[in-house]
Amino acid sequence: MAQFFKPQKKSIQPQRIEFTVDSLDHHCVGIGRHQGKAIFVEGALPGERVKARIVDDKKHYGHGALQQVVQPAGNRIPPFCDHYRECGGCNAQHMSQADQQTAKQAGLVSLFERLGNIQAPALAPVLGGESRAYRRVCRLAIKFDKNGRCTRVGFRRRQSSDLVEIGACPVLVDPLSALITPLRECLNRLKSQRELGHAELIQAEQGILMLLRHTGRPNEADRALLVAFAQAQGIDLYLQAADERIEPLSQQFEPAYSLDGLTLAFAPADFIQINGGINQAMVAQAIDWLGVGAGDKVLDLFCGIGNFTLPLARKAREVVGVEGELAMVARASQNAKRNGIDNARFYKADLSGDIAGMSWAREGFDLVLLDPARPGALEVMDHVVKLSPRRVVYVSCNPVTLARDSKVLVEGGYRLSRLGMLDMFPHTGHLESMALFELG
Repeated sequence: MAQFFKPQKKSIQPQRIEFTVDSLDHHCVGIGRHQGKAIFVEGALPGERVKARIVDDKKHYGHGALQQVVQPAGNRIPPFCDHYRECGGCNAQHMSQADQQTAKQAGLVSLFERLGNIQAPALAPVLGGESRAYRRVCRLAIKFDKNGRCTRVGFRRRQSSDLVEIGACPVLVDPLSALITPLRECLNRLKSQRELGHAELIQAEQGILMLLRHTGRPNEADRALLVAFAQAQGIDLYLQAADERIEPLSQQFEPAYSLDGLTLAFAPADFIQINGGINQAMVAQAIDWLGVGAGDKVLDLFCGIGNFTLPLARKAREVVGVEGELAMVARASQNAKRNGIDNARFYKADLSGDIAGMSWAREGFDLVLLDPARPGALEVMDHVVKLSPRRVVYVSCNPVTLARDSKVLVEGGYRLSRLGMLDMFPHTGHLESMALFELG
């Protein structure tokens, strides 16, 4: 039998470099230069000499994994979480909260100048709050360990899809953090461990609810174990199947949260702001910046379950809320009724498509508020300009798309009059911000 020569593949050794960090981006990631190329390294601070392993090498920039801080900066602080160096949940615990805010503010201004060609005004004071035990919503990763023949629960490893097993998390509100270990113990008793996906924990006004992703069909014994766990912990438990259907296994209450004296009910899979204290301050600031009067008609785009709509309705003559998911539109309407609000209307619409022909879009509005998801609201910006409201407030969880979308408003005759960051996600690279635009 003939044999053919098969050359062995050469293993490419990862490049290891040493350089000085010059600045931070808006994610609180260190930036330096090596051989003329920008290198981004999480965990590094300006002025530090660091060693890093290149993990992503592009033509004009690269990303490195921090291996050693050769010369640390004077403002470096020890992280307060034992899992910090592995867990991908937080990336800025080596910085004080004040330094995190400063870096994010500088990044916000820079993005407006570079992407929107917009000169930012003096920034508004940061809306800040608790830096620990602030998070009322989290998604826990669940993974069956074939070697250990057990289920592990935690968060994704930094720059990886692997799992870091944890017993508690200091940025979660205490009741959620305390649930992690007993949840792991319960899941390890199930026969269907291999079919578990993830678990979402939510602190509602009435208690905790958990949405457990299960891609199979748990048998009666597993169902009984899960119900017993929920009852023992005093939580509501829902199963989410592979087709997204949600089944209540143990339910005692309709989840809701309080906001400015209002009660907003939500379903387990609905989006709610993860930081309750900052959400309260954010809504109040948005209303203040809009300058809502009793005779004003307001348009609230991407309204969800009415987080902004209902507080606005208590100040305005009328508010129209628009959301892409019919179920959330229904819940927003129910929340208005529950709180005795009769001057708010809600519509379903795909805000990434053409909305010009829709009945609500042809109405006149004095003020507009937008709170889109990370992709932003580029598709509706031209229509907002055509409506000619006297003020527009844009709340954003992605400063890149905010700067991009803002350019449409400025080119349409609006000026950026106020801009500020909201410290919704301390110790992470996420940046929530708010911008006010005024016509003329």
